[in-house]
Amino acid sequence: MTATLHGDASGPHVSAEPGKPGVGPEGASGFTAPGSTMPDLAAPDLAAPGSAVLDFAVPEELEAHAPPESRGVPRDGVRLLVSRGGEHSHHRFHDLPAQLDPGDLIVVNNSGTLPAAVRLDRLAVHFSTAREDGTWLVELRRRTAKGSAPYGGGAPGEWLPLPGNATLQLIERETPRLWRARLDQNVEKYLARKGVPIRYSYVERDWPLADYQTVFGTVPGSAEMPSAGRPFTAELVTALVSRGVRVAPITLHTGVASPEHDEPPYAERYDVPEHTARLVNLTRRDGGRVVAVGTTVVRALESAVGPGGLVHAAAGWTTHLVTPRTPPRAATALITGFHEPRSSHLLMLTAFAGHEALTDAYAQALKERYLWHEFGDVHLIMK
Repeated sequence: MTATLHGDASGPHVSAEPGKPGVGPEGASGFTAPGSTMPDLAAPDLAAPGSAVLDFAVPEELEAHAPPESRGVPRDGVRLLVSRGGEHSHHRFHDLPAQLDPGDLIVVNNSGTLPAAVRLDRLAVHFSTAREDGTWLVELRRRTAKGSAPYGGGAPGEWLPLPGNATLQLIERETPRLWRARLDQNVEKYLARKGVPIRYSYVERDWPLADYQTVFGTVPGSAEMPSAGRPFTAELVTALVSRGVRVAPITLHTGVASPEHDEPPYAERYDVPEHTARLVNLTRRDGGRVVAVGTTVVRALESAVGPGGLVHAAAGWTTHLVTPRTPPRAATALITGFHEPRSSHLLMLTAFAGHEALTDAYAQALKERYLWHEFGDVHLIMK
């Protein structure tokens, strides 16, 4: 395994719209208020000075090709790598309560997964992100024998006939990958009838939408599953609460990933409620850990931090990226999956673990044959 240290990917930030109390913390970075224009979706530069990106290879046999249940492993039976500074230990996910202490707080993403892929004969449309004006960001994909690949075609004003007598109009490109488009009917109702969960070539066949939902997913809106929450079960949550670990939600609706291009995440809609903000601040005041379940939770919490370091209730669009140059201020620990080489998410992990410790952790994961992707194993990083 090789690791290299490059650039800063703090990326573009949008300040909270002034004069809207109760919406977002004044001065919070990466934030724009609901009803305002969606932020610029331009991707930050991963090669700018000061970032930390791990470069390594994941063997195909370490890609999780199916849900663990299909392999006879329960959701909370996937493997758990625990990193405490430079020390690493190996567990199953149902051992999580023993790794935490009474008074710790787990923050989860309650966004539910949409069946966001619609397939045509030769193309697939991945519905990513709803806009306030009724349009959606979509990605056009070319269908292949194993899944789909990027499709560079399309033109502004083009109409695409979709299954079920629906029509999608391409309006303009928002990024090199994503189009702003309008469907001639309600998108979520249409997806419920004609959509399937998004999958990529490493997943060998379709699986039911239930396999792409987390136990916390009560607010539909994510194009892809907030997968760090997948190993939790109702029984495990009960065990955590019985140990004195509290659980609180945020909402961040994930857009489509970029498996071929390693792009940083673009603007996504989030909501940090007052109750969660208060619990985060109380937990930190009392010396407990704030454990973010997934990079989405980190983005939401960090977007809600005000100049004084406290988390406030906030909602809107965030472009905030956590990197070694812009470290986390709210979350003190992270539960996450194993990420692709040179992924922008590895910048966030480096901010939590440090470059040397994260390099060693990923070397351990490869050596011990942990599984990658949304149906794979899990990593708990604690300082």
